[in-house]
Amino acid sequence: MSKEAEEVEKILSVVSSQIPNLVKGIIASIFSEDAGREMGKAVGAFYKSLIESGIPEQTALKMAENYLSTFTNLGEIMRRIGAGEGGKKEEGKA
Repeated sequence: MSKEAEEVEKILSVVSSQIPNLVKGIIASIFSEDAGREMGKAVGAFYKSLIESGIPEQTALKMAENYLSTFTNLGEIMRRIGAGEGGKKEEGKA
């Protein structure tokens, strides 16, 4: 094996061992109690600012729900990456 190939193998070995731990750490921080509390504060502040800006309650509520879903969707994507699912869809699901 050439020296370059050995270097690439070493790099890939380190990367493949480090990335799962990094993803697990990110997932833990997203789903922690503190993160949940901060997410709730952010959504509440967003909703309040919409109402104060004159947005109708139902519209503001829908916008706040959509805002929250961006956090939860990110968390789900990270969970799937951590579980090794990547972008694959489960059988039987659209």
